[in-house]
Amino acid sequence: MSGKNIFVLGLEEANLPALHDVPDAERYRFHPLLTHGELQGGEISVPDLLGKAEGILDSFDGTIDAIVGYWDFPVSTFVPILSERYGTRSASLESVVKCEHKYWSRLEQEKAVDTHPRFGRVDLDTPDPRPPEGVRFPMWLKPALAYSSELAFGVHDEAEFRAAVDRIREGIGRVGRPFEDILGRLDLPPEMTGVGGQVCLAEEALSGIQVAVEGYVHDGEVTVYGVLDSIDYPGCSSFLRHQYPSTLPEPVLHRLRDATARVMRQIGMQEATFSVEYFYDPHTDAINVLEVNPRHSQSHAELFQYVDGAPNHHAMLRLALGEDPAMPHRAGRYRTAAKWYYRWFADGVARKVPTHEEIAGIERRIPGTRIHVIPEPGQHLADMAEQDSYSFELAHVFTGGDSEEELREKYDHCVAALDLACERTRPGGRDG
Repeated sequence: MSGKNIFVLGLEEANLPALHDVPDAERYRFHPLLTHGELQGGEISVPDLLGKAEGILDSFDGTIDAIVGYWDFPVSTFVPILSERYGTRSASLESVVKCEHKYWSRLEQEKAVDTHPRFGRVDLDTPDPRPPEGVRFPMWLKPALAYSSELAFGVHDEAEFRAAVDRIREGIGRVGRPFEDILGRLDLPPEMTGVGGQVCLAEEALSGIQVAVEGYVHDGEVTVYGVLDSIDYPGCSSFLRHQYPSTLPEPVLHRLRDATARVMRQIGMQEATFSVEYFYDPHTDAINVLEVNPRHSQSHAELFQYVDGAPNHHAMLRLALGEDPAMPHRAGRYRTAAKWYYRWFADGVARKVPTHEEIAGIERRIPGTRIHVIPEPGQHLADMAEQDSYSFELAHVFTGGDSEEELREKYDHCVAALDLACERTRPGGRDG
């Protein structure tokens, strides 16, 4: 059987349908390279995992045409390291780390745009850490690197600041220590000397509409192929849904595209996809960069398929193969699409979870839907990986429709049909 051999770091079942839905999918043969659990479970060993990946690739009897990934660290950094060794295409390791290291990323953003919040480092080694000079409450505290908003805390006063610092101190090493192995592979600029990977960042809180700008850099040109709105649960910082395309006015979209191009050129990324997250405040008309991701968002794959006719994995694959990464535009079945996050805001145990057959039946009954349930039956929610600091994800529900009302109706019907049930194990909210 002929075709391009594409090794996917952290390939998991939930993304297989989207990968097989890309244009010309029959040309590709997808091979898993390390499991998602190996890459993001517990504290990883960078040398051990790279060695295991190299063993798999060295023993492969065929051509290695591309090595790709759509997850954050360590996947994002393993792609350029392995691509350099095996002669495949990718962004440079330095440009990826400039995105992944939140403090370094802010330093780069400062050189390109003025659309970012005030920020600074928090000294975790001092007995009595203080907010950085010039950074005001309310603010967010977060490690320089973390998974899915893990250890990110919104704080409003000194007491909350100290409590968040204590939590971050306890957990920062799980990702920070392995990240320092990656930093050791680079010639760092003077402003990053001695900073390391176990760094706590403080940033003034942003408000408004959260927006994600997706695109790629190819032949030195930055292309934005989509802008999405991210809507939170009321009164909470946890996502309710991502919706595509954005409903913001065109002048705002133009400014977002322009700022994105400036930032990506400053970072120096080449031949790779990206996703830059912003806040847009409709009251002040201000836009501010939240974070820069050196990969497209796999969370959005079905949305692009529903609206544009191809999952955004398409651009990643074409870039890795040195081909034209252009995405189709508005060639999909629906005018709009959303990814919904069905959440539980208390600690608990998943007592009732639908089977794969039951989920497939719901998808057949409600066209334009795809459902991924997160917990296993009987699983303690606190044992699930990659959760934010305030809630637990029970299911991801993708819906396509011709109006926002249709998207909401399909989501409501899916949630009712799933009949997920959790038993609360202690009173209070996520941290109670």
